[in-house]
Amino acid sequence: MLSGGSLGRVEKGTGLFPYILLLIVSKTLRVFGIFESYDLLKLVHLVQFLFIVKLGSSSILLVLQRPFSSGRRITKPQWMRILRHAVFGCIINLLWLFGLTLCGPLRTVLLFEHADIVVLAGASALFTSQGGGTSKTRGAVLFLLAVVCMLLFDMDEFPDQPQPQHPEGHHDSNLFHAVYYVISSLGLSDHKSGVVLLFLVLCANVGYRNASKRLSLDVGGAKRLHSLSTLLSAGLLCPWAFFLSFYQTVDHTWMSLVLPFLVVVLFVFVLDYYVESICTNKLEAPRVAWVGSVSIFLAALLLSTVWGHPYRKGLTTMNKDVVEVLGYEHAMSGGVVLSAVIFMIATKILCSPPSKTKENLVGYSSAGMPLFNFTGDDLSLTQHSIMTTVRNGLRQILEEYDSRQIFYFLCLNLVFTFVELTYGVWTNSLGLISDGFHMLFDCTALVMGLYAALMARWKATRLYSYGYGRVEILSGFVNGLFLVVIAGSVFTEAIQRLFDPPDIHHMERLLTVSILGLLVNLVGILAFSHAHSHAAGHGHAQDHGHSHDKKHGHGHSHNHGHSHGGGANANMKGVFLHVLADTLGSVGVIVSSLLIEQFGWLIADPICSIFIAVMIFASVMPLLKDSSLILLLRAPGCKEQEIAEALNKVLSMDGVLSYRDPHFWQHSSTVTIGTIHVQVTPETLEQRIVSQVCAVFKEIGVQNLTVQVEKDEYFLHMSGLTSSYREVLEMTQHMHSVGHPSDGTKTI
Repeated sequence: MLSGGSLGRVEKGTGLFPYILLLIVSKTLRVFGIFESYDLLKLVHLVQFLFIVKLGSSSILLVLQRPFSSGRRITKPQWMRILRHAVFGCIINLLWLFGLTLCGPLRTVLLFEHADIVVLAGASALFTSQGGGTSKTRGAVLFLLAVVCMLLFDMDEFPDQPQPQHPEGHHDSNLFHAVYYVISSLGLSDHKSGVVLLFLVLCANVGYRNASKRLSLDVGGAKRLHSLSTLLSAGLLCPWAFFLSFYQTVDHTWMSLVLPFLVVVLFVFVLDYYVESICTNKLEAPRVAWVGSVSIFLAALLLSTVWGHPYRKGLTTMNKDVVEVLGYEHAMSGGVVLSAVIFMIATKILCSPPSKTKENLVGYSSAGMPLFNFTGDDLSLTQHSIMTTVRNGLRQILEEYDSRQIFYFLCLNLVFTFVELTYGVWTNSLGLISDGFHMLFDCTALVMGLYAALMARWKATRLYSYGYGRVEILSGFVNGLFLVVIAGSVFTEAIQRLFDPPDIHHMERLLTVSILGLLVNLVGILAFSHAHSHAAGHGHAQDHGHSHDKKHGHGHSHNHGHSHGGGANANMKGVFLHVLADTLGSVGVIVSSLLIEQFGWLIADPICSIFIAVMIFASVMPLLKDSSLILLLRAPGCKEQEIAEALNKVLSMDGVLSYRDPHFWQHSSTVTIGTIHVQVTPETLEQRIVSQVCAVFKEIGVQNLTVQVEKDEYFLHMSGLTSSYREVLEMTQHMHSVGHPSDGTKTI
């Protein structure tokens, strides 16, 4: 019945363009209405503005929807729920309009005009385990990154125009005076507080609209609920709006504002609602969200470039004299353009459907059932939410002594960094601010050490068959390089100051911060010196062997053991040296400050700095040497004599003729790995040799050993497989050198 009619969703690829074009036009008109709203809010109080647009919208919706004459009768409890719905809607709209007055129409569009499906997909990716995979998580992170970019990189001002104390909005209301007072006391500008407010209102609005779905079903549809809620909102705002009209005056006549208000009502509150409802019914919701978001963002960027231009008089519906008085305070900046681009990328990712699972028929089972292999999401790793990942990470951190110590000191260091930066900004001290960022750089070294301590406990995988124990070595090596760079920069700067000592001001403030920093670093010294000398560990070992007896007589046996014992490691040593360097720096600053304050010796500062740089460089060189030797797969220096003695024991075993290719290297600070080929007589049991060789090397700490047992048959097998006579000849000559008879290979 529906196949030939116009009801239902439009099939993919047929008749979509008119709906897409209608959606683009409605979003462009909505942007124009928002810019008009921003101008109206400079002339009309916020509550009066919302009352007028709610009253005008309800008048149109009552005619279009006829909510009282159509549908079933609404009960008294349902009226109470609709009233509650209207109250929350008024609060959200007031906060939205207040954010509009704070940061302007362009930034309001970028922060607030997002589809529910986009925000819900991002929240699901961050806080639930059914978030749609890593792509959705990337989209959610990009969405938050766009908000952060608008906070940090968006300079919302014209450099050549003086800014008044409160350029946006009206301050005739004591309520808004109190809000501005709270904002200014927090040290936030109007623009940045508006960004934070709009982001919070966006989250509240999405929750509000999704919570109202159940009510819309009970009262007879979303459009009926919208019309009734809009009418009740106008009734709720009516007393407040009339009360404000008694003691507030408008600079211009109300008749001159009728057309702008009509544009706002039609474009922002009526047309956009109906067009989006129609397009959602005819198209897919993700496509509506993506096309609508891109359209409204691009329209806002384009309109913002001309809204402060004289061409604006020809665009706006307001009186030209009024436009000249209003002006436009909000500038286009690189930060807001970057945020718009990131918002569009995040919206595309969050609106895209999850990748479908592909299945291929590979055959049939013995019972006749079809067998498929799957690719796509079914083969991906199980995804976890951000909160679950954080909880699991904290649990792993607190389980191990090393990582627990690093985490505690990292938290203490971050708190002191925050205090130092705050005090530096408060007192306008560049020295404290720079030292705070230096502490923040030290925190990155701690984060790297903490992550390395966690990765070292990860299980071995198919690609990383030896595990991740060497990450600790790499972390220690990188930390050592950082310290060398720091020591070199301090030494160079100190040499320059040695010949031209600068004047140092605010000695009491510098001395106070240095003493506090010394106390913090002493806590780290006490913590990491113990961890440096007695690191926690865990161990496991496993032995298995196998041999292949073929017609060619090839025997091949393996024994694998793996152990993580306690002891110091390069990662903890690198963290310890970082803390030691900071401690020496604090001591040097304290000593030089006292000498300068008491005797006026300005040269004391560079001398102490040179001494500290030399101490740091001297202490870090052993770390760089040890970690680089491990990365170069050098045999453990402490086990060289023991390995030589163990090889002699292997030669003295019954049935052993010789050995070749002995390789031993240090995988991490506590794990030594080795491989060896052992030649034995034909009657020797391979497993007995494997167990004896493993036992010998296990005594000296080599618990991950691979042993290959070779007999005459092995060389015969190699002579039949290899095309290189030289290799076979070398092995045969090696067998002759140990007194073994010929293996039957002819020599030329």
